[in-house]
Parts: sequence; C-alpha cells; structure tokens
Amino acid sequence: MTCIYAGTSAFTANGWPGAFYPKGTKSANYITYYATRFDTVEVDSTFYHCPTVSTVEGWARKTPADFIFSVKVPRTMTHEKVLIDCEADFRQFIETMAFLGSKLGPMVFQFPFFNQNVFTSNAQFVSRLKAFFKQLPKGYKFAVEIRNKYWLKPKLIDLLREHNVALVLQDQSWMPGPHKLFEKFDPITADFTYIRLLGDRKGIEKLTTVWNETIVDRTAELTTWVDVCQKIQKRGVTIFVYANNHYAGFAPATVELFRKIGAEKGLEIPRREVQLPMKLTAGSLFDER
Repeated sequence: MTCIYAGTSAFTANGWPGAFYPKGTKSANYITYYATRFDTVEVDSTFYHCPTVSTVEGWARKTPADFIFSVKVPRTMTHEKVLIDCEADFRQFIETMAFLGSKLGPMVFQFPFFNQNVFTSNAQFVSRLKAFFKQLPKGYKFAVEIRNKYWLKPKLIDLLREHNVALVLQDQSWMPGPHKLFEKFDPITADFTYIRLLGDRKGIEKLTTVWNETIVDRTAELTTWVDVCQKIQKRGVTIFVYANNHYAGFAPATVELFRKIGAEKGLEIPRREVQLPMKLTAGSLFDER
C-alpha cells in the first residue's frame, strides 16, 4: 500500500512543553520524543538558515531508522536571491542535508506571493524556475510551493511534471482548495505529493500565539483532505502531510484528528509505535529539577 507520512511543521513551538512534550523534557531530546509519536517532520528552521552539519547529524542520530525529515530550502534562495546566483548556497544546502542519508525526504522551495516589482508575469517566474531546475541533482525529492493562485497555470504544472518536482498542495486562506485544483488540472506532478495544512495565520494569531490546544474546528476541511488522499493513494503516489500550528491551534492534535478521520473513512495513516531508547527512559530525557 502507498505510504502516507503525517507530521507537523517543526518539532517545537511556544506552548508545546507540557502540552505535547512531557513536563521537564530537555529541549535537546525533543526530536527523540517527537519520533515516538510521528514518523516524519517538516523542518521549518532550515528556511531561515542552513544548519550546521553537526546539527543535521544530531537529528539523524536521535531518530529511528525509518524516520523522514522534509526540509525547507533557505529563504536566501527563494525570497532574497530568487534563484539567481545562488548555486553555491544550493550546493551547500544539499551537501549538508545529505548527512541525513536515507532519512532525507522532500526539500521544499517555498516562494512568496511576489509583486510586480519582482515578476511582471507568471511566465517570467516559470522561465526562472526552468533555468534553475537544470542544476537539480538526481536522487533527491523536491517540491515547490506557490503562494500566488494566479500562477497555477499549465506551463508551471508541465515544468514541474517534466522534472518530477511536486506541486505543494496547501490549505491556506487565500489559495484554492484541493477540489478546485483538480477541476482545473491534475496537480499531482511527481511520484509523491506534498500537502501543507497552513490555515489563516493572521486570523488565528488574533486569538492566540500559544500553540497548546485546538481553537479552530477543522473537521470539515480535514475530511476533504482525507478524501483527496484516498484518490491520490489509488494512483500509487507517496503522500507527505504536514500540519502547522496556525491551522487549528495545535499541530499535533491536527495530525491526530486527520488520522482519526482517515481511519473512519478507511484511509490507513500509520501511527508510531516506537519506544524511547533505554538510555532515555532511564531518566536522561528530562531536566533534573
């Protein structure tokens, strides 16, 4: 059966200690505990800077052999340089992420909306992307997130499909939902698909900035996504699903609800059954206070 990986965007946030992580858990052991509950994570911190090799090696060392890290490409490439003169940055990022070995999942190019000062048309963006794709190394998974709904056109979709790059399917306030996408074209452009449950950041931050409980009911939206995943699964395409805290208020609970709805509708979304390493269960997982 086609694999479905479900996790959260980042493995820590304000409010998680005590709500997700047992009280007193050392921050250095967050990823170890996280990997007992989920089989994958989308690393958000890589968007802000390329991590050190020692940090990446630590992620790999502290997680089970079948754990998957999806990582966001640094914003220096997507937002600042916009794919121009960033070959060295990209090479460094790839070489650093390679230390994850078989645990490395998709690498995501999250692009901003882009105003007319950057690109006067989506065709210009597609041309820029096409030139950059020539340097994509073989043997890795890549995904592209577009935040301008008017750019979701056939030429972009064809380019992504040509290079086996996934179009990120996103649940975000101003972007079209999955059903609308499927009505216009086939949004599955690679041998895997990548779903990001993002929500309305500005709207939810008016209600809270502490991410320790669900405050927006997303049952209806998640039911739609389960239906979409069932259709995708029939095509033999691996699925990665990541929930952000801004989606409903508490990403771990969003993933659990997604699993619950999936189980009710016959979509099997694996649940972790991993025990903590003995050296951690002995007490070193927690701060001695």
